[in-house]
Amino acid sequence: MRRRESVKQKLQRLVRKHLWGMDIHPSVWIAETALIDRTWPRGIHVGRDCVIGEEAVILTHDLTRGLYVDTRIGSGTLIGARAIILPGVTVGNGCIIQPGALVNRDVPDFHVAQGNPAGIAPCGAPG
Repeated sequence: MRRRESVKQKLQRLVRKHLWGMDIHPSVWIAETALIDRTWPRGIHVGRDCVIGEEAVILTHDLTRGLYVDTRIGSGTLIGARAIILPGVTVGNGCIIQPGALVNRDVPDFHVAQGNPAGIAPCGAPG
């Protein structure tokens, strides 16, 4: 079931895709308050059927280290409210990022990340 998008979310989708050049699949639902990095927008890659929760943050840069890298979110991933994905991290397909998690390393397919820094545990393949 596809979530409804507000007018603001539709406008944000157009701006992210066409003005900033982010690679976000059209089936992704992003909360109005989510913060998707605009410092290196071409480094954002989000697969199909993802959900990005309220006030979640996805980063592609670290100015203290002069780092501008790609951050990838796999298909079917759920990112909870106020979760933070740091630059250069790859989150696999079918993952769950719990609310408030700080993800500072790659998350394999079908795993759960929770805590600060995020601990990673398998959640099992869908069946």
